[in-house]
Amino acid sequence: MRDGVCLATDVYFPAGTGPWPVVLVRSPYDKGSRYTYMPWLAPHVTARGYAFVVQDVRGKFRSEGKTLPFVHEVDDGYDTLDWISARSWAGPIGMFGESYYGFTQWAAVASGHPALRAIVPRVASADLSRWLSESVEPLYGAQWLAECWTGRLMHVWPIDWSHRPVAEVFEAGFEAIGERSAGLDRLLRRRVGHDPLHPYGAGEHPFERLSIPVLHCVGWFDNLLQQHVADYMRLAADARLSHLQYLVADSIDHENYRLDDVPVPDELDHDANDEALERMIPAYLGPALDFFDAFLRGSRDPSTLPRVRWRLGAVEWRTSSSWPPPESRELPLLLADAAAATRDEQGGTIQWSVPESSVAKWTHDPADLVPSTVVDPFTFLHEYPDERVVEGRADVLTFTGRPLVDPIELAGPIRAELWVGSSAPSMDVHVKLVDVDPQGRALMLVRGQRKIATPGAEPVAVTVDMAHMGYRLDRGHRLRLHVASSDFPLYVPHPGTEAAPWFATETAASRQLLFCGGTHASSVTITILP
Repeated sequence: MRDGVCLATDVYFPAGTGPWPVVLVRSPYDKGSRYTYMPWLAPHVTARGYAFVVQDVRGKFRSEGKTLPFVHEVDDGYDTLDWISARSWAGPIGMFGESYYGFTQWAAVASGHPALRAIVPRVASADLSRWLSESVEPLYGAQWLAECWTGRLMHVWPIDWSHRPVAEVFEAGFEAIGERSAGLDRLLRRRVGHDPLHPYGAGEHPFERLSIPVLHCVGWFDNLLQQHVADYMRLAADARLSHLQYLVADSIDHENYRLDDVPVPDELDHDANDEALERMIPAYLGPALDFFDAFLRGSRDPSTLPRVRWRLGAVEWRTSSSWPPPESRELPLLLADAAAATRDEQGGTIQWSVPESSVAKWTHDPADLVPSTVVDPFTFLHEYPDERVVEGRADVLTFTGRPLVDPIELAGPIRAELWVGSSAPSMDVHVKLVDVDPQGRALMLVRGQRKIATPGAEPVAVTVDMAHMGYRLDRGHRLRLHVASSDFPLYVPHPGTEAAPWFATETAASRQLLFCGGTHASSVTITILP
């Protein structure tokens, strides 16, 4: 690198003599590990005629430098592209990878290096660091900073989630390791409205510098779906950049578990089973190699690539000219019978007609938080929990629709528009949309969360975006909406006071309100196909 730091890099060559087009991956998760699959992917990449270059980012595993996420990736991406393009064996360069190594692709775009010709970010975001600072902050994001960005290795240790303040829950691990996460320390020191890990300088955001084609690969059950789809929608709406955007949307989670395989048996668990990994690789890597064939090798006509290829749940693949599909339409569903929302699993109702006015009341008690139903949201489909474990709580509101007479196909954004109030100075709202099958099993489809700064006793309107979904609700299934004020330990809990949630030691219970019907008609809007 330009400052003399050396980054450990593996190069896999195809048979024959170059130059070859190059696929580059820059990852913090150990380029030689089974977790990243890189040694398993290499034969598939080189068999298609590409050199495969895989690198540990600065400060991770075999690479030198300080361990700190985000802040060095623009310059390090440029210098790595510069090094590759100077090799005699290197042709045009594309980048591939998911999550953080989807972000490193956007950092390379922001660097402006001319050798980069195409990127394939998977389950990622150009503004990944901002995910850590959302209004209701993901505590599991802070856990990722602690476990993955404390020194060169990755660490896992038991965490006492009951400790307060929440900012100190990782201290026992840091003491045992003998090192701290500089990324987490920066996050906790941030000023309001300031992203301490933001990697881009003025005029350096990758969307401002983008001039190459992008294949966005998203998962309907990925915990970063909302952030990645927001990237795609923003770019697809830009007349200057829309022709460069392609989308593949599959029914997978962040770690590539598939809805088709739920519940995942041992023989299909690619994390532990080598045969399962080999079966997974074509679907995982194939769209990227087809994309590179068109934009790096020139062996495929780009017009043969579908603009949007998406999976309808576990049912079938479809293509469309845009996302959401042009024929889709929004369908608002109204929440009713709010007073019954805390009564049982069924709760209130979801209906088409405007209901009479009603109010749901519940207590947010920081000493008795709503437990998160999933332990690891990155492997959501491997767990795919039944939401009934929280639906009977008095602090989880539920609203349920009638059994469907005909199937409904979801294809686009989902959002809740709620009227709320609180006795606390501010409040958090956590919303889930759930598919209830005829046996009563309740499985989450999408989720969203928002902080309301000054709710008060009078109704305040809040919109909670819950990402997008491609999914079929079959005959006899019902839609159910959850509304709560906590989801712990996935999200930092609201203390019920004016104290900053990370640093609060004193808490207070608060009275929460949800208004339905009349002039304050709370609703959930789904996007459906005809």
